[in-house]
Amino acid sequence: MPGRVYYNENDEFAAAWLRELMKDGQIPEGEVDDRDIRDVYPSDLAGFRQCHFFAGIGGWALALRLAGWPDERGILTGSCPCQPFSAAGSGGGGTDERHLWPAWLHLIEGCRPAVVVGEQVEAAIKFGWIDLVHDDLEGIGYAVAPVGLPAACVGAPHIRQRLWFVADCDRPRCGSGRTSEAGAREGSARIEPSGLRVAGGRADAD
Repeated sequence: MPGRVYYNENDEFAAAWLRELMKDGQIPEGEVDDRDIRDVYPSDLAGFRQCHFFAGIGGWALALRLAGWPDERGILTGSCPCQPFSAAGSGGGGTDERHLWPAWLHLIEGCRPAVVVGEQVEAAIKFGWIDLVHDDLEGIGYAVAPVGLPAACVGAPHIRQRLWFVADCDRPRCGSGRTSEAGAREGSARIEPSGLRVAGGRADAD
């Protein structure tokens, strides 16, 4: 259904919370997909103007409304898991199976929205995470601007430093930011933590 919003969140509790927030009108009405992001294909996103990955309890959807971003305006958002990079996490970086940027990039490239925004813990810098994101998005035609901002800059009583990025494409597959079937690529592929696309049991480094 054109104009609807897509939420991807595979934590059962958070997914249920998203549905309740939609019922209460606090975030835009849409569809909650509780699959692993690596099992989502670009073609699954056809007809959605806004797509929120690693949706949690709808923080990005609420933030967009608070910022005056219309529900009908296209965008993809995401806060990739921080555990591979967080000081309190595994420290595994790109080798951690929760390093899911390659999976999200696959969907961004397949759908080609006009705007992508994302967030990660500041500690990811030392693992080269923001450099990877920047290079990957520029490689598929996006202009990217990263920035580091703490929660304190909006009045929170703590630092909670975070990395943020905005990526803009002047030639999206759909000018409204809505995804389309034409944007689907390698629909049978699953993205592994290494970034390799795996189809039919064979790894393809393309």
